[in-house]
Amino acid sequence: MTTTTTTAVPSQSASLLDRFRVPGGFALGAVLLLGIAPLALSDFRLSLLAKYLCYAIVAVGVSLAWGRGGLLVLGQGVFFGLGGYAMAMHLKLADAAAAPGGSPGALPDFMQLYGSGGALPWWWKPFANPGFALAATVLLPMAVAAVLGFFIFRRRVKGAYFAILSQAMAAALSIWLVGQQATTGGTNGLTDMQGFFGYSLDDPANQKMVYFIIAVVLLLLMALARQLFVSRYGELLIAVRDSEERVRFLGYDPANVKLVAYVVAAGMAGLAGALFVPAVGIISPALIGIVPSIGFVIGAAVGGRASLVGAVLGAIAVAWAQSTLSDAFPAAWTYFQGLLFIVAVGFLPGGLASLVTIARNRRTPTTRSGETA
Repeated sequence: MTTTTTTAVPSQSASLLDRFRVPGGFALGAVLLLGIAPLALSDFRLSLLAKYLCYAIVAVGVSLAWGRGGLLVLGQGVFFGLGGYAMAMHLKLADAAAAPGGSPGALPDFMQLYGSGGALPWWWKPFANPGFALAATVLLPMAVAAVLGFFIFRRRVKGAYFAILSQAMAAALSIWLVGQQATTGGTNGLTDMQGFFGYSLDDPANQKMVYFIIAVVLLLLMALARQLFVSRYGELLIAVRDSEERVRFLGYDPANVKLVAYVVAAGMAGLAGALFVPAVGIISPALIGIVPSIGFVIGAAVGGRASLVGAVLGAIAVAWAQSTLSDAFPAAWTYFQGLLFIVAVGFLPGGLASLVTIARNRRTPTTRSGETA
């Protein structure tokens, strides 16, 4: 009696395809974002795409923290807002200094309207320095995430409790910003930025420059996240997601592993918020509260949180759908957004990207590998 076993054996062409799949994908993305999109889209559509790409940058961090680490980060709006307000504060101070009759340390226009005691608040003053402001857009969110994550992960808070704490932080920051109208613009936020490090944002050419910066940053962060995914740390992060106790038994501290992913994702969200400000011209509490934070996660979930490309494309698609459908169905969009999240998590955990993997596995050829007597 003989038995036959069959195993999937990739062909030489398939191995060659896998070898060039990643660099080829990045090259294709660069051509689409840096070559085709600026030529094919109008200035208005390109500015919308720049906005969507900022959301995609947040999705890269979500893919790392949630897709690889299992951390349901429902409070990314906090870090997005910290980066956005840090950038907006610098731009408002630069506009005030460049205005007719203005000087370094002059009050931004909204402070003159609402009144802030006639003097620039002390915590605004460092943001007049462009180097400090640029560093703060990334380092401030990372520092806040490091402090919060240290206490959360050391207490072994995870799952739904971690998600609830994340949402509570987003709500708290939004409420605080609304209550500080004289120094943060309150509900209106910081708006009407005129310049961007010496370049006028009213010039379409400079707006296109901002788009290129955002697109390049997205590609670079995707490359960085890809390296983390395939590194030893990426494997350790998956191990922590699947079995913390086994990782702890092997001598690693799961809290530190998760903390790194959380901090890196926060830095990416902060950078996205900073780039969002010159692209859109506004940052307000409405853009960083609970609903936007959930929206960041929904985009990654729909596209595929474990796949970088899936998370990015999902974030862009959901942002486009929100801009399109929320205008046509303002009352129903929120319910549709919630339904998307339920369907993605409950019925398609791998997102749309998993459909490609399923189809590829079904097409994998099998060959007879051996017989036993």
